[in-house]
Amino acid sequence: VQLVESGGVLVQAGGSLRLSCAASGSIFSIYYMGWYRQAPGKQRELVAAITSGSTDYADSVKGRFTISRDNAKNTVYLQMNSLKPEDTGVYYCNFNIRAGIGYLDVWGQGTLVTVSS
Repeated sequence: VQLVESGGVLVQAGGSLRLSCAASGSIFSIYYMGWYRQAPGKQRELVAAITSGSTDYADSVKGRFTISRDNAKNTVYLQMNSLKPEDTGVYYCNFNIRAGIGYLDVWGQGTLVTVSS
């Protein structure tokens, strides 16, 4: 099972961006999808997560970011609006998957988001 991310670019403060992360491979179900980010010199932190019944957001992004999923495409999205320079970092997706070989915790390769002031 692999995760492929896309959407990271350089954007001005106040702008918008949408990240996507798609899973491929022998997948039975995905019961958790999350977006994390790691800013330079800081630890990786949870940005947003979605399960079949709920979403969760870091306080710093509430009201600005929206996480959504397309189960048919095994894809999760992160719509980011009103971006701030402090949103800069490498964004990683994380899936908890029931796959053909068992339960897996899989990470994407990361995509860089840079927000200029």
